[in-house]
Amino acid sequence: QVQLVESGGGLVQAGGSLRLSCAPSGSIISMDAPAWYRQSPGEQRELVALSTNGGETKYADSVKGRFIISRDNAKNTVYLEMSSLKPEDTAVYYCYARLWVVWYAPVKDYWGQGTQVTVSS
Repeated sequence: QVQLVESGGGLVQAGGSLRLSCAPSGSIISMDAPAWYRQSPGEQRELVALSTNGGETKYADSVKGRFIISRDNAKNTVYLEMSSLKPEDTAVYYCYARLWVVWYAPVKDYWGQGTQVTVSS
């Protein structure tokens, strides 16, 4: 069964940078509307950034100017470049996308397992 797999999380000092990657674990037909969410302990999951199929990108106000979402359609991979990281960016980051896996099945929502990002002060 296809899953979304994230990588690239870790521990970084404030002001540093990290790049997260997300890709399906197997072959798919298409990936639509990929996005990154994050969740801190005791908080609700929040949208960080999304990429529309029309090429638009949208960001949470808290990360504008610091994070960049991008996608490589040939590799069905979505990235989140994070710079000028702050301790308040510490969270588990989740990848989301709508995947069309096989022609005879409908497009479905998929979530990654999450990757921890910790920013130390």
